[in-house]
Amino acid sequence: MQPDEQQSADGLVFRRPSQTRFEALSGFDYPPNYADVGGLRMHYVDAGPRSAAPIVLLHGEPTWGYLYRHMIARLTAAGHRVLVPDLIGFGRSDKPIHGADYSYQAHVDWARAWLRQLDLTDITLFGQDWGSLIGLRLVAEHDSRFARVFIGNGFLPTGDEPMSWLIHAWRAFARISPVFPVGAILQAGSRRWLSAAERAAYRAPFADRRDLAGARALPRLIPMQPNDPASAANRAAWAKLEAFSKPFHTCFAAGDPVTRGMDRPFRRRVPGAAGVAHTTIRGARHFLQEDQGPAIADFMLAQIGRG
Repeated sequence: MQPDEQQSADGLVFRRPSQTRFEALSGFDYPPNYADVGGLRMHYVDAGPRSAAPIVLLHGEPTWGYLYRHMIARLTAAGHRVLVPDLIGFGRSDKPIHGADYSYQAHVDWARAWLRQLDLTDITLFGQDWGSLIGLRLVAEHDSRFARVFIGNGFLPTGDEPMSWLIHAWRAFARISPVFPVGAILQAGSRRWLSAAERAAYRAPFADRRDLAGARALPRLIPMQPNDPASAANRAAWAKLEAFSKPFHTCFAAGDPVTRGMDRPFRRRVPGAAGVAHTTIRGARHFLQEDQGPAIADFMLAQIGRG
């Protein structure tokens, strides 16, 4: 073990990011908060009045909570409490350095531990990318804690459905590419041009290649075959979602080739998706929060305001 590495009570070797890497981030000066999840430290933003019902924004990969900076201010200005955790392996959270230490179930367990530690209820969830794969498992397992769901450019695969060639290509790239250029990846998935400072902010959590283990691991954890390790749990989650009658909104970008059309199963299968508003976000690609964050926040506020 290297001098800058630590070991959790469960035996995971991890690195804790230096906070100096997150200084002077334009538009993202929220004080850090931490929760212990299985011996690892999970960071989260907690903004807005603590007395308000919580809105939880879950990111995917290779992003972190910084992705939601255009939405946090809009939602808190409307009087809402907004919580944005960094998944383990991302952002200011601890980063196990071995890819084998990451699994779909581990991410669900870490997120569940965070949710229970804060004892959140009456939650409005927004999940994108892996934020939906993890967040929808939490909704299915703890539906009483959730009041409303928004899914943007996300899905809940079981391995029973055909997957886009882009997802296969992404899995191969994450596995074999000698470099993993996070800033360039964010730019490729965004329609608007990101500034040098914004691209640097997305690189900030990854001080060296050891920190990228989680980002490289997630693509291979997407269930692609019916017998995938996560397939049974996701089928069980779908069974719960097929009885979920609380408001369930889809908010997909028109310009995302990866998740295009994946909103249809939610609208068809989740009872709560019937009779509520859905929207297509124009002028956005995969990272729709970067391209049209304020518009997404406004859509959420409009639906929450309808009760």
